[in-house]
Amino acid sequence: MKKVLILFLFILLSLNAKDYRHNPRAISTMNILVKKYHFKKSELRKLFSNVKVQRSALRAFTPRHKQKRRKDTRTPAQIAKAKMLRKKYGSWGRYSRNVVSPKRVAQGVAYVRKHRKTFERVEKKYGVPKEYIAAIIGIESAFGKNVGKYPVFDTLSTLAFEKNRRNKFFKKELIAFLKLSKTQGFNPRNVKGSYAGAIGLVQFMPTNYAHFGVDFNKDGRITLQRADDAIASVANYFKKNGWRKGEPVATQVKYKGIRFRKHKTGYKHTYHRRHLKDISPRQRWDYTNKVRLIKLNKKTHDELWYGAKNFFVITRYNHSSYYAMAVHQLAQKIKVGLRK
Repeated sequence: MKKVLILFLFILLSLNAKDYRHNPRAISTMNILVKKYHFKKSELRKLFSNVKVQRSALRAFTPRHKQKRRKDTRTPAQIAKAKMLRKKYGSWGRYSRNVVSPKRVAQGVAYVRKHRKTFERVEKKYGVPKEYIAAIIGIESAFGKNVGKYPVFDTLSTLAFEKNRRNKFFKKELIAFLKLSKTQGFNPRNVKGSYAGAIGLVQFMPTNYAHFGVDFNKDGRITLQRADDAIASVANYFKKNGWRKGEPVATQVKYKGIRFRKHKTGYKHTYHRRHLKDISPRQRWDYTNKVRLIKLNKKTHDELWYGAKNFFVITRYNHSSYYAMAVHQLAQKIKVGLRK
């Protein structure tokens, strides 16, 4: 019985495997790797001869108009619960209630204390507060507990070669990933990551790994699965994207009414504070540069915040105002927890 089961699993995996050696996109990728980065053609052909196609990753990037509408398989109770949550919390509450949870805060405090010396050295070198670095690691990978289960090589190959809306992007990421495997000396088949091919505690895409990764422990390799390199790499990412040491990130403000529609909100829109009449910080805020208006939709009202330049820097990590606000709020709670 055991032999039959093993044979069945082998057949199942074989059906999901694909030979890309004659695929035009794969041939183009191999040519670039050979000509520009001195890979051996024979090694690449062997590598691309057996790729396990990641169907679930591919579905996330398939053009929506070509996707068949999938049947809602939720039970009536699950559908009712989802509706209740939308009504109870608003969009911000639904987004943040697990991301900025007491459990995540406690994990963040413990993580900073565990790696205190590294955080202190990194903060001194890059000027980025430890609580913001920790918040990124907490949101991206739950402090290393969830770095992803997808085989990165297979995932990036699938997304680079199978037709989807971001083929060019993933071809670039696949090339960067294979370059990394060569320069950093690891087997590309041994790395696990997200459904999009993001790697490590901080979930860098391979191109970001190359541009912003830091070998902070000086062992000759950038290993974002290790805390010291991951902590420094987040700080380096922020600094290179314009983080301003000593400046604030965001503060909550007051306005008239319960729903805010007077000005455009979001990280893309900036304003001089003198032009924002009837809006004022709830606490003293000496920041004098342009601000962004960040609106958090709640059940009964809109919560409004000023976002500073450093808030915008956080959105370079993930282009979402809600993401950046979650990082900010988690960071501030970790900061309070570290004082206790």
